[in-house]
Amino acid sequence: MRPREEMRHKRKVKKIGMVTRSQRQSVLANIAKALVLYDKVDTTLARAKAAQRYAERLVTLGRRGDLHARRIAFSRLQDKSTVDKLFNEIAERYESRAGGYTRVVRLGPRKGDGAEQARLMFV
Repeated sequence: MRPREEMRHKRKVKKIGMVTRSQRQSVLANIAKALVLYDKVDTTLARAKAAQRYAERLVTLGRRGDLHARRIAFSRLQDKSTVDKLFNEIAERYESRAGGYTRVVRLGPRKGDGAEQARLMFV
């Protein structure tokens, strides 16, 4: 039986084509991991916008730099080397910036299915 379709008043979470919360979190974590490792990621526009919020919060944790922030970042990314790069390199790069660490640039439609593509990158 299908759940009732209701209006999404005051719902902030974008579903980005995923059914469950765990699927969404996994996709966002993988996009954020790739962003930290390679400084840019090409994906769909909706996923880029959702991952932008996720990544900005991770960089803010990196700027905090304490043990608790490191543990929270590890619980999200599940990769020690990525967390180390986030805290040692990327956090230092944005030490004096008060937010807005990433940008989303539209790339146009994808050839196969016409989905709007975007590049998520660090500023």
